[in-house]
Amino acid sequence: MGAGLIFNESAFVPSWSGVAVLLAYLGYLAIAGSFLPGKLVAGAALSDGTRINYRCNGLLSLFLLIILLGTGVSLKLMSPTVIADRGIELLSITLGFSLLVALILYVTGCKSRHQGSSLKPHVTGNFIHDWWFGVQLNPHILGVDLKFFFVRAGMIGWLLINLSIFSKSLQNGDANLSMVLYQLFCAIYTVDYFVYEEYMTSTWDIIAERLGFMLVFGDLVWVPFTFSIQGWWLLDNQVKTTKAAAIANCLVFLIGYRVFRGANMQKHVFKKNPAAPIWGKPPKVIGGKLLASGYWGMSRHCNYLGDLLIALSFSLPCGATSVVPYFYPFYLLVLLVWRERRDEARCSQKYKETWAEYCRLVPWRILPYVY
Repeated sequence: MGAGLIFNESAFVPSWSGVAVLLAYLGYLAIAGSFLPGKLVAGAALSDGTRINYRCNGLLSLFLLIILLGTGVSLKLMSPTVIADRGIELLSITLGFSLLVALILYVTGCKSRHQGSSLKPHVTGNFIHDWWFGVQLNPHILGVDLKFFFVRAGMIGWLLINLSIFSKSLQNGDANLSMVLYQLFCAIYTVDYFVYEEYMTSTWDIIAERLGFMLVFGDLVWVPFTFSIQGWWLLDNQVKTTKAAAIANCLVFLIGYRVFRGANMQKHVFKKNPAAPIWGKPPKVIGGKLLASGYWGMSRHCNYLGDLLIALSFSLPCGATSVVPYFYPFYLLVLLVWRERRDEARCSQKYKETWAEYCRLVPWRILPYVY
């Protein structure tokens, strides 16, 4: 599955240079995240009334890193294909690092005597459960919120893997329209994520999930190495995309992006100002709490629909000869339907009759008239 993901025993063996690559990357992000200018955003209020302030400078950190890496490549200090050439080794190193970090988080969390919401330990006594789901809500080191840090590392890592794959494709002389489309869509999605990075501070993972192996592995391993499967596949498989197919692929991405970003923007604006117009009209609000206008009047989880269309657009450039490149949209479909079910149960319990009224008014869960 790509030149960098050739599965053999030697490919998994870590080297000190591979470890240095990972530590240099994480070290840069820690320094850049702490010192580069960025908007300070107050996170959601915790149970004890406190809030964590997040420095949203991910976009600047990303652009500066690209400049530094580009300079290193131009001076021949490094190879642009280092990740593509050593994909499996870096995967095994990152997995080992995730296991170690999760263990350290478990040990330090269990020893914590803090009573504040961020660092208060939640220990069940079941090692597997506590190690997997985490013990503390917002552990940090030297002022760096680790949960927010790992999310950023995973998203930027995904882009760096793709850029290295693209460099390898150019080096091999087989970069084509399919590879360009995949790279373009992923790059736009990643940059957009950091343009609106402050929205991340109000997501369920940040405000409610404790930091354990599940999140550490998900951020550092699963996101960058699994979401890039299409790129690895295209590196070994030439797919000729017609102009008509390329235009259709672009439409899927643009519609998905419009729904995804538009829905999240409407919810963000509504939280800031519940009276702000939606699509030029006063918003329809159920029980003074739930928005039922715009995208949120079409389906109760319309942002998931946008996300699924975007994921599909990443895989369409790979053609239809293999199911391998479609792992990501299939996985995301299962994940989002499962998450939507959990969201429904949680909202039903939280809003009670108000939620029931919203469901009557907006009967579709994700895709209008279908589901």
